Amino acid sequence: MNVDIQIGLNYRYQLRHALLIYGGNSGNHNGAAFVTLHDVLGQDTPTLGPAQPLSSKFLAALSRDLRQNAGVEILPESVLAYTPELFAWWTPAGTRPMFFGSPDGKMAKSNGLSFPQPALVFVVNGHTLSVRALKTNQRPSADTKLYVAPYWNVGDGGCICLGSARIPTSPSIGAIPQWERAFFESEFTHPNGAQRLTTHKGGFAGLWESLAGKDLFPSRYLVEANQVLTAFIETSHAN
Repeated sequence: MNVDIQIGLNYRYQLRHALLIYGGNSGNHNGAAFVTLHDVLGQDTPTLGPAQPLSSKFLAALSRDLRQNAGVEILPESVLAYTPELFAWWTPAGTRPMFFGSPDGKMAKSNGLSFPQPALVFVVNGHTLSVRALKTNQRPSADTKLYVAPYWNVGDGGCICLGSARIPTSPSIGAIPQWERAFFESEFTHPNGAQRLTTHKGGFAGLWESLAGKDLFPSRYLVEANQVLTAFIETSHAN
């Protein structure tokens, strides 16, 4: 068995290690699992050596080696945090069209109108998008207080139910505009938690109906999330 891999003229790879992943027999991918590391013995007819514990040192070296071939990505100023699994950014206050799908149809007349938006913080973790609002229109710091994003479809922890919205398949920072469009161009259809979305006396519907065609979102209608930026990002990463 030939296990050598040649790329171009300067690289020659040989099979040196193998990882074996063991899982339970319940078919549940979220269940217990463990991984063993094995040296590969021989090259013509390779066999696996005895199982070894999988050390953090080995994983760090593997991650470093795999990243060597990754391209360099320039981070825009809007990005607040970045890991291979997660990235967070803020978007300044502005105006955007919004679409509504309320069960009673009362907000249908507001579809496609322009509404002022508060400054927002978004976090992408895998295929999950979360959002919080900012009271001031400036780049937040680690201990900046966050506010509940005043939108239907947003859960208590800020996680967004995107329904059938098209979400980007790429984890690249370059996909940020597509994530924002997936949020704002989908219909706001239902409350997604027990949290209070706004202090406006008319609730969600009253808030947005009063803001159609306006230029500035009134921050007095925001509800405290009892969370700072660092906690929001860390919670999103843990989930």
